[in-house]
Amino acid sequence: MSQDSTTVPETSRKLSGRRRREIVAVLLFSGGPIFESSIPLSVFGIDRQDAGVPRYRLLVCAGEDVPLRTTGGLELTAPYGLEALSRAGTVVVPAWRSITQPPPAAALDALRRAHEEGARIVGLCTGAFVLAAAGLLDGRPATTHWMYAPTLAKRYPSVHVDPRELFVDDGDVLTSAGTAAGIDLCLHIVRTDHGADAAGALARRLVVPPRRSGGQERYLDRSLPEEIGADPLAEVVAWALEHLHEQFDVEALAARAYMSRRTFDRRFRSLTGSAPLQWLITQRVLQAQRLLETSDYSVDEVAGRCGFRSPVALRGHFRRQLGSSPAAYRAAYRARRPQGGAAERLDRPDRLERLERADRAEVIEPRAGDHPLPLRRPGAPGAPTGHAGHPPHHHHAPHPDPGKPESDAYAPRLPEQAAGRVPGRPSLPGQRERPVG
Repeated sequence: MSQDSTTVPETSRKLSGRRRREIVAVLLFSGGPIFESSIPLSVFGIDRQDAGVPRYRLLVCAGEDVPLRTTGGLELTAPYGLEALSRAGTVVVPAWRSITQPPPAAALDALRRAHEEGARIVGLCTGAFVLAAAGLLDGRPATTHWMYAPTLAKRYPSVHVDPRELFVDDGDVLTSAGTAAGIDLCLHIVRTDHGADAAGALARRLVVPPRRSGGQERYLDRSLPEEIGADPLAEVVAWALEHLHEQFDVEALAARAYMSRRTFDRRFRSLTGSAPLQWLITQRVLQAQRLLETSDYSVDEVAGRCGFRSPVALRGHFRRQLGSSPAAYRAAYRARRPQGGAAERLDRPDRLERLERADRAEVIEPRAGDHPLPLRRPGAPGAPTGHAGHPPHHHHAPHPDPGKPESDAYAPRLPEQAAGRVPGRPSLPGQRERPVG
């Protein structure tokens, strides 16, 4: 379950008699970054009962019998070993030193045993790789830092990796994205255990928001998976990134790779962890984000330079990925980085509100070919519900050439396509039934 959900799944196993709910074990390994490692230590290891935060009992455990060296050459000494995990109701793996190395077998056995005895298992950032290596994420939704999500999806294909979420709560197994998302997930655990007031009091002590909205898609970069360099698709992906200003679709990419569309989809998903259409739209939005930050092009010009067929398509996808309209995003960016003259006046809240209203007024009735696809699963909180209720718009974008098929990124979607199924084409192996893009 994603961090936008309002309910929490029930754990699937009853906690064994020797484990206690209030005991949290943090499993540390040598080579782990100190910031990520310190997050659960700060959240669960400091007595803040004076602020209304119920107390946890913290057990810091060494995951291996070697010196625990961390960022900056510091060496840590953990007061407990793996045997202490047998008392914990929650086990947190804050990080793993390398996504290419297997974790110690003894640590994996201890995690499996803890899970079997009903403990809640938490992986922060690259800690998800340890949970996946233990088999605890098989068949489950999970997330990790967006930069490592493609590698996690490729190495553990039975894990349903969603690189857009800040954290994922699947009941007795939870994972989070990058560093700050680890704080989000720890606050979520406190909220689950003791309620919103306790989580809010803790957030005030940490000087962080009690709950962040949105996901980590706004932070996605155009970086490629580390392992793509030796793959035959690397050239095609590199070409796509260099030609985002052109209007091409996934069929064109498949043709450049000399593959059928079905084979290309399967290979691309296994390599990057996402569907090619979703990846392509994300890259176009990222390019638009850069142009809005670094150029004076109008929103219409930005849309054309990023391969969108109309500004309406850009606005829809931009808002879904970054939570803002293009005009408001540019205004807020320039307000943070004033350049003199008109740019400084954009800091006024009423100016931002007018930009938002003006931009919403333009996104009214997009033609079918430009209707943006939702990023979230149908029915999930925050999922887009269309543009019903808006007045008709009288300035339509030009139609494509007659007889020319629409691009995959902007073609009309039939009901079965919106669920990830294409008529006459079977679902890809391991494909999740949800819209992409």
